[in-house]
Amino acid sequence: MKKIVIALLIIESFLFSQSSYSEADNWGVGMVIRQANVPYSDPRVDHDVANYVDSAVPMFYYDSKYFFLDGIEGGVKFYESESWRLSLLSRLRFVDIPQVYQNDHQLDSFDVGLQLRYKLNRENSIDLEYLSDIQGSHYANISYKGRYDLNSFELEPYVTTRIKSKKFNSTYYGLIENIHGGMDIASGLNVKYHVTSNFYLLAGAEIKLLDKNAREALVVSSNTEYSTYFGVGFLKDKTAKKGSQLSITPYIRVAHGYATHSDIDQILGGNMPKEPYGNTLTSIFYGHPLADKLFGINFQVYLTTGFVWHHSSAVQDNLREYIVAMKAYYTIPLPIRFRIGLAEGLSYINEISYIEKTDLEDDDYTPSKVLNYLDYSLDVNLGDLLFTESLERAWLGVNVHHRSGIFEYSSQFGRISGGSNYPSIYLQVDF
Repeated sequence: MKKIVIALLIIESFLFSQSSYSEADNWGVGMVIRQANVPYSDPRVDHDVANYVDSAVPMFYYDSKYFFLDGIEGGVKFYESESWRLSLLSRLRFVDIPQVYQNDHQLDSFDVGLQLRYKLNRENSIDLEYLSDIQGSHYANISYKGRYDLNSFELEPYVTTRIKSKKFNSTYYGLIENIHGGMDIASGLNVKYHVTSNFYLLAGAEIKLLDKNAREALVVSSNTEYSTYFGVGFLKDKTAKKGSQLSITPYIRVAHGYATHSDIDQILGGNMPKEPYGNTLTSIFYGHPLADKLFGINFQVYLTTGFVWHHSSAVQDNLREYIVAMKAYYTIPLPIRFRIGLAEGLSYINEISYIEKTDLEDDDYTPSKVLNYLDYSLDVNLGDLLFTESLERAWLGVNVHHRSGIFEYSSQFGRISGGSNYPSIYLQVDF
């Protein structure tokens, strides 16, 4: 289901077809640290260690006619009117077991389902959702949500009643026993604080009262689950003029690269030998323009979606990887234009690649199909380089295709340190 959602993001990107572009009404990327209580008991783990668990969580924001990203959720809009919206929805759901077990069990889930939203007015809505994990453990949500813009503050309070199936309650609260389904209730608040320009502070808190069946499960030691998060974001400047025309257009990028056991710092230092079996990948990315300035500086910001084909070799079959990310470029103002680029996003691969499997298992990690995605790039404008006006929209560059678990800080990525790197060469064309 994770693969289906990311594939839909790629398909949606190609629905855009227009000759000029304005800055998106809502876009951004952030990173927060989430802390939650562990509602389970386990005598094998020291009490102080098991009480709380932390995780570094990337946050993404975007909204268009067809597609939206909002923190840890995203979806494709099937239908929208003044009062109603029907969407395919995916949301990250955390399962806060003790950290020492998170890599082995990897219970955090990108659940998928349908959301029907009724808009009470401009600020308030009621959501009806039917969601499931990849194993078919399903549940339904009924939520009241508000969005209030108070100058520098944006507040999003919510109350959610969750109706859980027997399979869902047994999987995530029974753990070692079958229990009946139930109904729990959660209340929370998400906050964005506009500091200056594109810089925001992000914060939130939630408390959830578990149902009777979950509370009485053998391994559950708390009647409530609660969590908080705090971090920073780089988002659209809410004080900027709306609808301003952009100087950038979409792009297509095609790249080819090889696997290396070198880390990022070694690659940046020029030490990047091929791994012995010669594993390679070929990728195609679409970039949709979001903004052409960041903090008043000429950064070009894109929403980018990609499909990656990992070629078969003596040690692996053909593999497919799907990516959604935010990519920013800074153009160095020289007679021959160079650009430095950086992307932050999510990557899903249908099977673990050989290089990840060997590197992670050597460090006693269980690999994860979903990981954080980074892309470091440097390119040169071919029109400037070859003094050819017809090539002024073409860029030749090198990049590092990187998947990792954020140094073991993220439960949703399997609590992994490490991943894979593919130094690559690419051709990118603006159109």
